[in-house]
Amino acid sequence: MKVLLIGGGAREHAIAMALKKNELVELYTLMKNKNPGIYALSEEVSFNSETDVPAIKEFAEKIKPEIAVIGPESPLGVGASDLLEEMGILTVGPKKLQAQIETSKEFMRNLFKKYEIDGSLKYAAFNDYGTELEGFIDEMTSLGKDVVVKPAGLTGGKGVKVVGEQLKNNEEAKIYAKEVFDKSIGGGKIIIEEKLVGVEFTLHGFVDGENIVFMPAVQDHPHAYNNDEGPITGGMGSYSCPNHGLPFLSEEMLDKAEKIMEKTVNSINLEVGPYKGFLYGQFMLTADGPKIIEYNARFGDPEAMNLLPILKTDFLDVCFAIAEGKLDKINLEFENKATVCKYVVPNGYPIDPVRNKELAVDEKAIEDANAILFYASINEENGKLYITGSRSAAVVGISENIEEAEKIAQKAIENFKGEVYYRSDIGTLDLIKKRVERVKKLAK
Repeated sequence: MKVLLIGGGAREHAIAMALKKNELVELYTLMKNKNPGIYALSEEVSFNSETDVPAIKEFAEKIKPEIAVIGPESPLGVGASDLLEEMGILTVGPKKLQAQIETSKEFMRNLFKKYEIDGSLKYAAFNDYGTELEGFIDEMTSLGKDVVVKPAGLTGGKGVKVVGEQLKNNEEAKIYAKEVFDKSIGGGKIIIEEKLVGVEFTLHGFVDGENIVFMPAVQDHPHAYNNDEGPITGGMGSYSCPNHGLPFLSEEMLDKAEKIMEKTVNSINLEVGPYKGFLYGQFMLTADGPKIIEYNARFGDPEAMNLLPILKTDFLDVCFAIAEGKLDKINLEFENKATVCKYVVPNGYPIDPVRNKELAVDEKAIEDANAILFYASINEENGKLYITGSRSAAVVGISENIEEAEKIAQKAIENFKGEVYYRSDIGTLDLIKKRVERVKKLAK
């Protein structure tokens, strides 16, 4: 069974591992750098950019896969799914129009407005810097609300800036908005949103064009440093719980979040046609219930590394069910285990990361700790590993409870040597307790 995988990060390493649990799978991968984890699992690798559509076509024509799985957002944004489906290849990953739920923040917010989906917030989109943009921010200031500045296009999760975190106040938000236009960050279009106050969580679904089947809830940690300090990153780690909920998230609030995602899928289908692939909702649990921060048209990274290792159902079967519109025909199960994922990242990440420095990894010590190792933005040359400037590698601990899973992950994360750092507090009971207390304060 030939499977084409597009992407070369830790998320794709998790996808590759999940696929290879089925002994019939022959994996063929197109990726930019030599990720040693994915390389070891692949029959053949095409080293090309994930957005190089002609290279994708050439590789697919050569290997003739039965199914393709697209990992990152960038190939979705350039129409990789459209191409593969035109070639008659079953594909897991939405087409270009449907992928706008991630690639265009304006499309997402307008969809919520048009179809009156719960969980929306006050926002406005701007094509240039001027009095209208300044007036909207001034209006938010008069309402006592801070703002979030979001470049409308893809920025790898690092273009968003929030008042109270990266920005001092709404006046500084204006300065950053002008910078986004001046530098054409994320396509040179901006969404200004009201800042949500609460606790973040993520919810994933498998979507087959009609049905959505939910996965366990996960909490990501986007801030670079311990205690949720520092700049926003692509995600420094995450955890999930044995009951598939989260300590601060009631069943009622989880149900509301699921209904928001169900209505979103129905709205995408009505607006631009059937959505097939993975859908990831990033939510903020506020005093008014769950609100959607943004959607991603693929698995979250790091969340894929929490979810896929505890998936009991054959992942290849899940992929075929997504592509063929048959999710209602399979029984989707996850183990009742806790997971904790921790990333090592280059010193200086995400602002000014070191690059092309050697990273030593004690794979045996990580294995002895009973953790799973996922390679991310790593390049292997002549048997040595080099960091490339983005997140380098992740480890995942899995156990009956969060406390034990965190201990496994922490023991494993100490086995990297190089110019890298990590957050030691992810999955710790102290940090989780702070989340619970924050939610209690919201309710008052």
